[in-house]
Amino acid sequence: MPVQARTTSILFVCLGNICRSPLVEAVARRRCAEAGLEVVLASCGTGNWHVGKGADSRMQRAAAAAGYDLSLHRARQVESADFLRYDWVLAMDRDNLEALDVVRGGRGARPELFLPWAVVRSPHEFPDPYFGEAAGFQQAVQLAEQGVDGLIARLRGG
Repeated sequence: MPVQARTTSILFVCLGNICRSPLVEAVARRRCAEAGLEVVLASCGTGNWHVGKGADSRMQRAAAAAGYDLSLHRARQVESADFLRYDWVLAMDRDNLEALDVVRGGRGARPELFLPWAVVRSPHEFPDPYFGEAAGFQQAVQLAEQGVDGLIARLRGG
């Protein structure tokens, strides 16, 4: 009887879970499926301001223009059990990373930054487009796609 390979699980984390992390989750969901990879994917935020709300409308528009649907997303806040549920917890920036270390409490998956882990050379932190112009949301989509491409290469052992 063949041994069943364990499915990898990844949690993407940003500040409010309405811009970067739901975008990266959507990009990863589609691209992993296209690559034939079975991966459990989710996203959350370190803050609680947007819990239960949908993705930012500007991010929804930028994502939709690139073929990603964020309309069903609902924000949630990270909890300590997430570090036991997920193999990898990938933060969008250093502030998120520091907040995750506090919530983790030394148990479970050790959080890391998403972009360097996913072999994107620069920037190391995923800029938050929330307080910027529409172009920042379009750039976020491109950065998410780059990062996920590196992530898929990593999942394949490349």
